[in-house]
Amino acid sequence: ENYPGYPDGIMGPAMMDNFKKQAQRLGADIRYGIVTSVDFSQRPFKCIVDDQKTIMAQAVIIATGASAKWLGIPSEQRLNGSGVSACAVCDGFFYRGQDVAIVGAGDTACEEASYLAKLCKKVHMIVRKDTFRASKAMQQRVLNTPNIEVHFNHETDEILGDTMVSGARLKNTLDGSMKTINVTGFF
Repeated sequence: ENYPGYPDGIMGPAMMDNFKKQAQRLGADIRYGIVTSVDFSQRPFKCIVDDQKTIMAQAVIIATGASAKWLGIPSEQRLNGSGVSACAVCDGFFYRGQDVAIVGAGDTACEEASYLAKLCKKVHMIVRKDTFRASKAMQQRVLNTPNIEVHFNHETDEILGDTMVSGARLKNTLDGSMKTINVTGFF
């Protein structure tokens, strides 16, 4: 939302695609692989890709990525890959036209909920407290999207389903009451 040059904001995946297109237009040589080691002792830097290929570079940007924040409940592990996913951008298209749930209150959760709302019939957003942690712009985007329902003061008690996700049982953090939502995807 606050990246310079985007007055209306931009979603992360679209921004990354723009970066790639601009780099290609300016002659960047784009290659895919995992850099397994770098020798920073002299220039140009020696980068080893996939433990076999050597690339020399004047500059190296270290981007280690992110790791998922799991809830740590048994049903999450059991249904991982069968309706449970840590990446809406990666797996959201599997749930086109369906109801899904996403856990979180920060910018990442709001961005992924907004992304899912474009694909899915309904997005249930599960927020443990009574407020978001996300920026005001991301909060407004979520709250102004008609097919996103925010469940404030709720946490996931259990993800339901035998072999595939069929719903989630939510616990109210204020009074302990339970409610069930019917979803086929859980992020």
